[in-house]
Amino acid sequence: MKKLKVNLIFGTTVLLMACMAKLPEIVATTVTETTPHDTDDPAIWVNKTNPEQSIVFGTDKDEVNGGVYAFNLDGKIIPSKSLTGVSYPNNVDIEYGFKLNDSTETDIMVFSEREKHQIRVYSVPDMTPLDHGGFKVFEDETTVEMKRPMGVSIYKNPVNGKVSVFVSRKKGPKEGYLYQYELVADSLGVHANLLRKMGQFSGQKEIEAIAVDDASGYVYYSDEGVGIRKYHANPARGNDEVSLFGGEHFKDDIEGIAIANYADYGFLVVSNQQAHTFNIFDLKTNAFIKEINLGTNETDGCDVTTTALGKKFPNGLFVSMCDNKTFFYHDLDLLKLKE
Repeated sequence: MKKLKVNLIFGTTVLLMACMAKLPEIVATTVTETTPHDTDDPAIWVNKTNPEQSIVFGTDKDEVNGGVYAFNLDGKIIPSKSLTGVSYPNNVDIEYGFKLNDSTETDIMVFSEREKHQIRVYSVPDMTPLDHGGFKVFEDETTVEMKRPMGVSIYKNPVNGKVSVFVSRKKGPKEGYLYQYELVADSLGVHANLLRKMGQFSGQKEIEAIAVDDASGYVYYSDEGVGIRKYHANPARGNDEVSLFGGEHFKDDIEGIAIANYADYGFLVVSNQQAHTFNIFDLKTNAFIKEINLGTNETDGCDVTTTALGKKFPNGLFVSMCDNKTFFYHDLDLLKLKE
């Protein structure tokens, strides 16, 4: 009996050790040059004419001289495409084909400027500001903390082409934590008009990461202490929550979300920040698929494209932030999403 007890204890110890064992690292294809301050979130701009000239934009947080740095596919900073002197840029996103007028379209980049309580809008890749110096957000709130934007994600309605931006913040209420702003261009320039306040919050931690799947019309965001929340991106579909899922698969701090879309299936890749890993979910069913280790530490933000970007990233590109002031590039095939 004593021997059996020892064996049971030994077996339990081995099992626990196996569960705690670190996942094998999927080594990055490229690591970028370092930024001066504190990296947070990337966004990939695909150059549709010359994919090998695509750009990765990444935020670098500082209250006085923060920046949105542009990197080429070798991970080198492109000074002429980088923005500096920004007041705490948090998250960044890209959208294609924003209509400036009946005859002109441009790709755009949106990022949050937290300490100025605003979002910025630039055309890409020429890096021309379109926002008259910035669009103020959460203007109806009475406290500074409630006005400080963090996450941004752009939605382009595939039916009518209208473009809007979801914005989260450092602190917010249990209902209406996110605001959605429509971007509209007229003869006087671009404007940001509040469409709605939406989204539940558990009251635990905060909400930063947001991602929109234009094709399906869903917006996802990380309620960091409880799980991933899913809503309709089109305000006409209502403000009811579609689902809350995945929380049991995270150690702590559910963070950056990237959406990998293929012709007939897709995946959510979500940062499991305090485990230093990523969790993969089926885009249609929300089902958990697996956990992977990409070598990053305490990842805040991530982005992905399934478009082939030349010889170096023939299967698409996954970019994730690391807390050593860099971003990691992985050829998308390395993540083995389809397995």
